[in-house]
Amino acid sequence: MAKGIHAQSLYFPPLTGSAWDTISPTTLNWCQDKIDSLYTYLDTNNTKAFILLKDGKIVLEKYFGTQTQNSVWQWASAGKTLTSFLVGMAQQEGHLSITDTSSQYLGQGWTSCTPAQEEKITIRNQLTMTSGLDDGVPDNHCTYDSCLVYLADAGTRWAYHNAPYTLLDSVIFYSTGMTMNAYATQKLKNPTGMTGAFIPIGYDNVYFSNARSMARFGLLILNNGNWNGNQIMTDTAYFNQMTNTSQMLNKSYGYLWWLNGKASYMLPGTQFVFPGYLNPHAPADMIAALGKDGQFLNVIPSENMVWVRMGEAPDSLPVPYLMNDVIWQYINDLNCSTGLNEMNEKSPAIQIFPNPISSEFNLTSDETISKVEIINLQGQAVTTETVNDKFVKIQNITLPSGFYFVRAYLTNGNVWTGKMLKD
Repeated sequence: MAKGIHAQSLYFPPLTGSAWDTISPTTLNWCQDKIDSLYTYLDTNNTKAFILLKDGKIVLEKYFGTQTQNSVWQWASAGKTLTSFLVGMAQQEGHLSITDTSSQYLGQGWTSCTPAQEEKITIRNQLTMTSGLDDGVPDNHCTYDSCLVYLADAGTRWAYHNAPYTLLDSVIFYSTGMTMNAYATQKLKNPTGMTGAFIPIGYDNVYFSNARSMARFGLLILNNGNWNGNQIMTDTAYFNQMTNTSQMLNKSYGYLWWLNGKASYMLPGTQFVFPGYLNPHAPADMIAALGKDGQFLNVIPSENMVWVRMGEAPDSLPVPYLMNDVIWQYINDLNCSTGLNEMNEKSPAIQIFPNPISSEFNLTSDETISKVEIINLQGQAVTTETVNDKFVKIQNITLPSGFYFVRAYLTNGNVWTGKMLKD
């Protein structure tokens, strides 16, 4: 995240009521037909709400179907970022230190690990998805000790594991003496005008609110934890750690925030390390809250921008990263003088089309491609073809429907990895 406070250049809506200043898209040279194309894409992909803020003011706000400005919807895993912020507030107030062992608050025996294994797990490990607990258990949302099984020493393995994250709710409760909802109301909702609540669903504690509340949280993060001059998070060290690489296993992960612009990234359900940006069409300094069924909150300091997408699943992915990047392509194209083919500075070195695919796809590159691999979510190469061309057609693909990665090896020694959805 960019350093410093943006208060002089950011607008903040009143804490109560529906008033929120707007900016006309025409002042940004955004064309209505391109905005309509964005809305059509969102509508056909099960979106319920979309908001885009520039300098804190609303430029775009659109609701689909029966959704309205006041309609409540789930944040899913995008709500992990709320928990991260509240843990930082608890540390700021001296209730805990993220270097504390988790058992200090959850009690000894909260896992099935040996005492020595369990004592290595800290609150920081819960924040960074590095608990070492086995995410491959039958239900990795299960928070019972019988589901929390040792796989590796804490800090040595990154894996997207819901249960250790969910137990941060209990860490907050036992350290502050307040429930998540009570603590969130006092430390986050009242100072920013957010509404909403955490609601238990199975093992999970899911946040529900309207889209504007998610936009308010994004605006708070854009301004480094400061709401209109009120520095809510004064622990700047924690804030900077939260929004930057938190460990070297997955460089694109902070404290429950996803990060763009890093050299590599990992994804839920796989131990594969992919080279390149998480979202190649997004600005490098973007940080994002990403949740199941396409709950997105993107914060971009260099653009003074925040945008929100809420809705139902556009596809079968656990967290549909493809959609977040496609939305960025539409946003990049909003300028009246910009065409999709002119956005070379934000485009990957290799283009893949069509995407989603049926039984074949094409790759185009400025450099000669020597080999192409299709990789599943477990990081296994399920298809490999040797080629020698700048234009490659891969045919007769009979893989099951789902999410895959395409890796192209170039004759100049570079390697490119892209995302692909198989119909």
